[in-house]
Amino acid sequence: MPELSKYLRHATLGHWAVPHFNAANLEMFRAFAEAAAAMNAPVMIGTSESERAALVPEAAVALARVYGKKYGVPVFLNADHTHTVAGAKAAIDAGYASVHIDLSKLPFAENIAGTAEVVRYARKFGREINIEGELGALATDSSTVYKKKIKIDRATFTKPEEALEFVHKTGVNRLAPAVGNYHGISGTKKMLDFKLIAELRAKLRGNVALVLHGGSGSGNDAFKKAIAAGIANIHISTELRVAFTKTLRETIKKNPDEVAPLKLLAPSAEAVKIKAIELIKLFGAKGKA
Repeated sequence: MPELSKYLRHATLGHWAVPHFNAANLEMFRAFAEAAAAMNAPVMIGTSESERAALVPEAAVALARVYGKKYGVPVFLNADHTHTVAGAKAAIDAGYASVHIDLSKLPFAENIAGTAEVVRYARKFGREINIEGELGALATDSSTVYKKKIKIDRATFTKPEEALEFVHKTGVNRLAPAVGNYHGISGTKKMLDFKLIAELRAKLRGNVALVLHGGSGSGNDAFKKAIAAGIANIHISTELRVAFTKTLRETIKKNPDEVAPLKLLAPSAEAVKIKAIELIKLFGAKGKA
């Protein structure tokens, strides 16, 4: 199967996006693989640092390999939002196909230095390891539902000239910019800067993919415009968490005497699968495996 970089390149040129879904447990992991198979689409399955610890990195790598083979679609495992160089190296050692090294809270020079170190480390291996860096500051860190309003400061958005320098000096395959997006869902509407996305796309070389984090709650129209402007990879977590936990609460309420975990979790897995299929279609990834 083609490597992740080839799919991202095709997505950039063809104006569609590779879906990235975060898996917190085995049920979600399998649901994403089944959704990709149903749509004949490539999929990135991400695990945050806490999700990685819960699943065990080597076990997550094995799951991605097994599901990709079983369902006949590309399943790329990504170490999402890895905040230390050591953590990124550990994910590479465990066999991850992709690592998101997120040092965006550090000063610009330190972000470049740390990200470049991860890229150099990844290149020592005899397999493609796709590395993503992050530049700019998102207003939130957690994929959750916020009751408070979220303040978006344009001063924290990614600057095209800095993005060019960052990509040149680090050698990353993907860049996650701050363009009005934030993690989680709140009453504050996400106002993505499509002009800035287009400027970033025009500034960077074609084999560097643009990634949209904090996709949940952006709205279908915003997704389509972001993809048209140059986004080739979209991360969704909160919407999927909500679908899973809402269904689980309803299932337990309806079946108070049920004690078999598989029976209680099955409806949640199906809800996540349905949502993932909907997003795969929306991102234009159907039939792109």
